[in-house]
Amino acid sequence: MKSEPIPSAVLFDLDGTLIDTAPDFIRCLNQLRQQHGLTPLPADHIRRSVSNGARAMIRVGFGLEPEHPDYIAKHTEFLDLYEAGVAIETALFDGMDPILKALEARGIPWGIVTNKPVRFAAPLVDALGLAQRCAVVICPDHVAERKPHPEALFLACKQIGADPASAVYVGDHERDIEAGRNAGMRTIAVRYGYIEEPESVDLWQADLVADTVDDLAKLLQ
Repeated sequence: MKSEPIPSAVLFDLDGTLIDTAPDFIRCLNQLRQQHGLTPLPADHIRRSVSNGARAMIRVGFGLEPEHPDYIAKHTEFLDLYEAGVAIETALFDGMDPILKALEARGIPWGIVTNKPVRFAAPLVDALGLAQRCAVVICPDHVAERKPHPEALFLACKQIGADPASAVYVGDHERDIEAGRNAGMRTIAVRYGYIEEPESVDLWQADLVADTVDDLAKLLQ
């Protein structure tokens, strides 16, 4: 972002943007399928739906929607499995740690704004050693409205002491970009995330698009 002023803050979505949580989602969903006598699904089949949360996992894994009588039981079982091992295989995306270190070296605060409930997000961020590094973690538990409503982004900026108009939000879902626009922030869509149709990213109206983590590093320089 060489032509832009230094950001007052850089905020990241969590799953599929900052960290690669897919391996643990895949592990838990296939474990649950096996418990119910079903064969494992291909990892790629599950991975592209991870950013849509547990509801999408139950849809992918069992073909169930929330109104189905078996949905709540499967949803609860899946979340219990996930909570028991949120960071077994999850890690920062390759190349992301240097981005965070560069922001820290420049004195630019960075934080996390996610639709992941604090029940899972807090222990995950802590397990990855990010809790002491990031300036803020905002989950749905902290606000009345979830993304794409801008409330969470406004709260993050308020807690950091950053001006939303000069802050940046990075995400791998259309709702992330919509939330950033609604908050008046600069937005970066990342195509390396968990996206069912990667070509659709070009339709999200993000200010910038990063195809890879290396691309993101260059945009944030």
